[in-house]
Amino acid sequence: MSRFVRASKVRHVYGTAAKPQENYLNIRLGGGGGDANLVKANTSYFGITVSSGGGSLAIVDYNNTGRLPAQPAVLDGHKGPVIDFDFNPFHEGIVASGGDDAVVKVWGIPPDGLTENSTDALVDLHGHLRKINGVRFHPTAEHVLATMSYDKTIKVWDIEKETHVSDISAGEVPLDLIWNYNGSLLLGTFKDKKTKIFDPRTGEETSSVVSSDTPKSSKLCWLGKENKFISTAFTRQSKRQFKIWDPRNLKKPIKATDIDQSAGVLMPFYDEGTKLLFFGSKGASHIKFYEIVDDEPWDFYIGQYGHKNPTKGMAFVPKRACDVMSCEVAKILNLTNTSVDVVRMTIPRTSDLFQEDLFPDCYAGIASQDAESFFDGVDKDPVLTSLNPNKKGSVSKPKANKAATRTKTKSDLQKELKEAQERIKTLEKLLKSKNIAIP
Repeated sequence: MSRFVRASKVRHVYGTAAKPQENYLNIRLGGGGGDANLVKANTSYFGITVSSGGGSLAIVDYNNTGRLPAQPAVLDGHKGPVIDFDFNPFHEGIVASGGDDAVVKVWGIPPDGLTENSTDALVDLHGHLRKINGVRFHPTAEHVLATMSYDKTIKVWDIEKETHVSDISAGEVPLDLIWNYNGSLLLGTFKDKKTKIFDPRTGEETSSVVSSDTPKSSKLCWLGKENKFISTAFTRQSKRQFKIWDPRNLKKPIKATDIDQSAGVLMPFYDEGTKLLFFGSKGASHIKFYEIVDDEPWDFYIGQYGHKNPTKGMAFVPKRACDVMSCEVAKILNLTNTSVDVVRMTIPRTSDLFQEDLFPDCYAGIASQDAESFFDGVDKDPVLTSLNPNKKGSVSKPKANKAATRTKTKSDLQKELKEAQERIKTLEKLLKSKNIAIP
């Protein structure tokens, strides 16, 4: 055995199951199905699709542990099952849902939580022609939402104006959809085995690559500030694997890593603070985790955590809701057929001081720009906040960046055209005053 051991701060990460009374029991799943992830979370609530009414979404306060009511309070406005939903990252009490009825609904959650059924959404967004299988809020811009549908389109909405600003014709049924770090790009996987990258403002496809050997479900995950992303896939031999990509060069992946041989759809989650990449899997009873590094071999297998009940869905609670003084680097909600079980991932440290290397500044949940500036072409990184209890509330605000490589928006082109026309008129007058003929 080698005397040399690779230095890594995350080598000893381990998972711990919460006590039974700290979990959420008596779950009655409904809707979704297939490869849909049926649970999502913010720092105050988690949501699950439940079997109640036409298409229902239960919103559960974290304080309500134990056995849930047989008929929990739900958001019940869709005419078919809720397939996907997403919490607004800047407003704990707002959630958007997409359903089998091809309608996107934006809901408000009362300040004291959802205590009774609600059928009145704040906003209804119509435009898709078939069921909606993906709903994603923008990571930095307020009131911007992307949705994907079986009608083979992706729409980017300004929900405050209740209209879609760009309409992306994808050509195939989308399987997954993510934003990049600052929301300047949209990435999707599709039934034609491709991963495609789009400008969300113009809808233009900027690049694409065949990222999977089969048309089975493929998921995406953006790797924080690293300007890389991973895609999951199945090989022709039915092996599950993930690939690391550089979006600026899609000729071939940076690395392809085989995980195992199984039929369950992989669900990837990335923790930027520790550079740990977690994989849940539908139907499996374990969570696998890898460390992502900045050079070859690009990733290292760290280990896995086993749990009792097969997974139906999985959600990671935002990092700022973790117990940092106990070195809890991730809090996971594991959805089973009848419960939501809490799993805590911890990296042991002997010191009881704040561990800055494990908990660098993280996503603050504060918008860095409004929808108007985003659609006008401004890109801003997320607002970050310190996790140090002694610096609680301190944030770093990013500067605006109008990337030179970004595709110009319609307003950009109209402004340039107007300036050019005015310049031409000025020059024509100057030439005419000097009796110089214009060819």
